[in-house]
Amino acid sequence: MTKQGTKPNILVVNDDGITATGIKNLMEVMQELGNVVVVAPDSPQSGMGHAITIGKPIRFDKVELYEGVEMYKCSGTPVDCVKIAVNKIFKGKKPDLCVSGINHGLNNSINVLYSGTMSAAVEGAIEKIPSIGFSLDDFAADADFSHTKKYIKNICEQVLTNGLPEGTLLNVNFPKDNIKGVKICRQANAKWMEEFEERTDPYKRPYYWLTGVFENFDKGEDTDNWALEHNYVSIVPVQFDLTAHHAIQALNSWDFIGNNDSKQGSAGTKVAAPDGINLG
Repeated sequence: MTKQGTKPNILVVNDDGITATGIKNLMEVMQELGNVVVVAPDSPQSGMGHAITIGKPIRFDKVELYEGVEMYKCSGTPVDCVKIAVNKIFKGKKPDLCVSGINHGLNNSINVLYSGTMSAAVEGAIEKIPSIGFSLDDFAADADFSHTKKYIKNICEQVLTNGLPEGTLLNVNFPKDNIKGVKICRQANAKWMEEFEERTDPYKRPYYWLTGVFENFDKGEDTDNWALEHNYVSIVPVQFDLTAHHAIQALNSWDFIGNNDSKQGSAGTKVAAPDGINLG
């Protein structure tokens, strides 16, 4: 939560690249709320998930695309953009808010795992920055984001005022138009039914193009899919702790070697190896 009377510092990132229409619209809304720094990939990075750059240099350069806005293009992934921003631009003094998007295309349901947009927001949350990912149901390069702006501003104001539970961020998706309101949702049980279409290059060598159909197995009316299909903005609270807590008790009943050995050590306890190296 920000102090009264002070303008929040806001980091704006995305995965569609620094010249995307979506990030321009998100930046414009954030300028109404605080001091804005934009760090975005120098080219589209959709579907990168939580990838980071290892084994090759990351470069970032200041650019002047819009007057009066501090902007940087980064050669790395969306997650790299957040890491660079926190470590080199904000120099460890965390921003008050991290917003990612507005993505050209939905990041509902299982798409949250593949999304560069959402992974950038997740990285913000890992850094203990209140973070939100925004996406619109329109893949067009010139998509109209105007109807999303008042909702984005309101959602960000609520987060800045109230904060978010630790380890939690928001995944916000917008229908293409005709918004009826906002729904707090759970992630729908849905997935891509994928196919790899075989094609032939000019040298007669086969290559494959990923295609697929998105199938919803979830008929609940409390899901992000249902909300979007009925023209509501969906807000799903997301966590990066992937532990399946409900499965721990069942697994503890399995007959693992050493499962009941007192030397094994309890969860979270480091056990000394014979050579003195700590394990855990």
